[in-house]
Amino acid sequence: MASIARIPSVPAPGGAAELRERGRGALLGLAVGDALGAPAENMKPSQIRRRWGRITGYVAERPSGTDDTEYAIFSGLLLARYGSGLTVAQVEAAWHQWIADRDEGPFRGAGFSERGTLENLRRGLAAPISAQHRHAWSDGLAMRAAPFGVFAAGRPAEAARLVAIDGSVSHDGEGIYGGQAVAAGVAAAMAGAPTVAVVASALSVVPDDSWTARSLRRAVAVAHRGERAVRRAVVIGGYPWTDLAPEAVALAFGAYAAADGAFVQAVLTAVNMGRDADTTAAVAGALAGATCGVSAIPADWATAIGPARGTCLPSMKGHHVLEVADLLTPEDRPAGRTAGP
Repeated sequence: MASIARIPSVPAPGGAAELRERGRGALLGLAVGDALGAPAENMKPSQIRRRWGRITGYVAERPSGTDDTEYAIFSGLLLARYGSGLTVAQVEAAWHQWIADRDEGPFRGAGFSERGTLENLRRGLAAPISAQHRHAWSDGLAMRAAPFGVFAAGRPAEAARLVAIDGSVSHDGEGIYGGQAVAAGVAAAMAGAPTVAVVASALSVVPDDSWTARSLRRAVAVAHRGERAVRRAVVIGGYPWTDLAPEAVALAFGAYAAADGAFVQAVLTAVNMGRDADTTAAVAGALAGATCGVSAIPADWATAIGPARGTCLPSMKGHHVLEVADLLTPEDRPAGRTAGP
């Protein structure tokens, strides 16, 4: 990978057909990565090898997206409804309407940050106080950030602005930075930016001295040496939780950089590194899917992804990531509300 000291600028987005191809690639790539990585979540590479050898495809009998996919659909539908005018109040209202105030549940598979947010919202706390829980630094925003990059194709700063609005309900600090890095990276990839510019776009929207930026730089600096080097560069040895945003985002970008944006290699690299494998593979899949387009996703991987089952978010049941991608990349985006569950 070229030095990020010599960064080509993000090009202007292509036409409607190209944006549709890349948007579908980004969100289907997210769901595919999520489903591929789910069985390896919280595992070490050695444990993965002992059980499956090297994972090269689905190992679950009925592959499906997890909370990563369902929350990405949630954020994508919200963004399709309000567009660039999205406000914190609208995000908070959607969390209540579509998640917190429903009797359905038990929101199986939701991460710690989502559970903490739901508890706070149900206690009557409003954003940004609702994000004041013990896991505001988690990768729960990063996992649902790709739709913002799809919507703001070619505009990394706008993607980062919008995802921070979404994240203010559930995350703070490094949790926000992780989401911004992913959204900006996808926005650059949606415009056909080379890998080095995608990484640079992610770094451009987070504080240079943040944990997220430091981890991301370390990951991409050693990406040419492969997944073991990437893992050693960013994983916090001995720390029990695998959903740290700076770690997960760096692993995902490291996998993407190691593959130079190639879809299959990027996703499988992320999966086989373990840790929060569903999220890291989902993010790597979103980046590579936006770079390569939906046609780069193997057909058998793509066709296994159906509408969301609503396992974590019952209100998202029946929605497909491709539906969301198409809402976010219309030929003529109308003002006002265009989508909802």
